[in-house]
Amino acid sequence: MFKKMKNIETAFQHVRGFTIILVIGNFITLCYYEYSREKFIASSQDKLYILYNGKVLEAYATERKDNVGVEARDHIKTFHQLFFTLDPDDKVIQANLTRALYLADESAKKEYDNLSENGYYANIIAGNISQQITVDSVQVDLRSYPFAFRCYATQNIIRTTSTVTRSLVTEGELRNVSRSDNNPHGFLIQRWATIENKDIKVTNH
Repeated sequence: MFKKMKNIETAFQHVRGFTIILVIGNFITLCYYEYSREKFIASSQDKLYILYNGKVLEAYATERKDNVGVEARDHIKTFHQLFFTLDPDDKVIQANLTRALYLADESAKKEYDNLSENGYYANIIAGNISQQITVDSVQVDLRSYPFAFRCYATQNIIRTTSTVTRSLVTEGELRNVSRSDNNPHGFLIQRWATIENKDIKVTNH
């Protein structure tokens, strides 16, 4: 009788021990599953998928601070390309300048107004002149805010009979603003000024 009771008690202890181990094992498995799920979600949120030419490309999201220099230089480059790329077509000029003025403050608007009042854009159209710009380099000082910059570029003013190559150097500052479709980098150029704009060479056609 006592032996039978002892066997039952031993079996009960074994079952209880097995049940405890099973519960602990399930708990550990559940914790590991939850950890893996959270990690997967976090890594998925850092991935972006871009549709380009019918193909889905994978990109990775990063903090702005990791790319602030790259974004700042691209913002400045984009502004100069839009502001100084001109063709003898009023709609093209207006479209480029409208986009450019979203990227800068009233200092750029003042320069645009001065050129317009002096008949610069009218002469571009009347003379069938094209103006192209190549941004050679952009220097941005990220050590202090707002970020001071200097842009070095080469202009080509193309006429029917000749092409004038000019050296262009501008400077200004960048401050942070909200990102938008019109300003995807979230910067605004301020205190923008041209410090050099001189002829390098003239090529006759």
